[in-house]
Amino acid sequence: MKLAAYWWGGKRHVGRLSEDSSEVTPLAVGDAGQALGALAVIDLLVQGKSMPPNAGARLPLSAVKLDAPFPRPRRNIFCVGKNYREHAKEFTASGFDTSAPTPADAVPDVPIIFSKVPDCVIAPGAAIRLPTGVSEAIDYEAELAVVIGRGGRGIRAARAMEHVWGYTIVNDVTARDWQHRHKQWLMGKSFDTFCPMGPCVVDANELDARDTRVRCWVNGELRQDARTTDLIFDIATLIETISAGITLLPGDLIATGTPAGVGIGFTPPRYLQRGDSVKIEIDGIGVLENPVE
Repeated sequence: MKLAAYWWGGKRHVGRLSEDSSEVTPLAVGDAGQALGALAVIDLLVQGKSMPPNAGARLPLSAVKLDAPFPRPRRNIFCVGKNYREHAKEFTASGFDTSAPTPADAVPDVPIIFSKVPDCVIAPGAAIRLPTGVSEAIDYEAELAVVIGRGGRGIRAARAMEHVWGYTIVNDVTARDWQHRHKQWLMGKSFDTFCPMGPCVVDANELDARDTRVRCWVNGELRQDARTTDLIFDIATLIETISAGITLLPGDLIATGTPAGVGIGFTPPRYLQRGDSVKIEIDGIGVLENPVE
């Protein structure tokens, strides 16, 4: 099952995509549910309730405007730093990595967890806005995001995948200079528009995200290409780590880290510029594309 939030007729709707993702059927989630996006459906299903009934006729996806599947997550997005070995090495080599004083420290021993504020989420097709006069070092990061279904605390890795409802795509846009200067990652990761998300959320029955392909193009040039089998800390380990002291809630999002090929990894760095287009594709989910302005 694939769920999407979208705009049609001047209102946000929540719908179920057809098998080929060419059509969407609206679901009866009420006005409050429409504001939550896919979370409205996930909340019901996690509580053991039935799938909401259809609320209208199917529409071609081309006739609607997609929103982020979680237009405003209920709390900060959990993120994982340096979770692909080659990216960990390229980031440390860039000189911007305050978490690793030497190249020998590039690959972390335990997951590095930070967060992005909910307000930075934007829809597929919405513009990533360069903060002129604030930062000129804006980078892209293609990432698989895990969507928690059944929440909990103290979840063991052996049972962690039972707590996954599904998956979506995020672009963990980053102000590298702020990330380096402030020696923490929240602010440089949370500027307005710095979390493109979409195009939908796919339930875990349709995708084994432990082995899927993650790719990113900038202006049609392939920059990132990896499989999630390359993760240093797998999805189950991330859930165990975060839930050890924090109760995970239905709809929580965990961005699992980005592969090598980000702008900071080039010499000189290849930061995003006005007029660029960033396209991310994860097999089994779809394509997330956003312009830069």
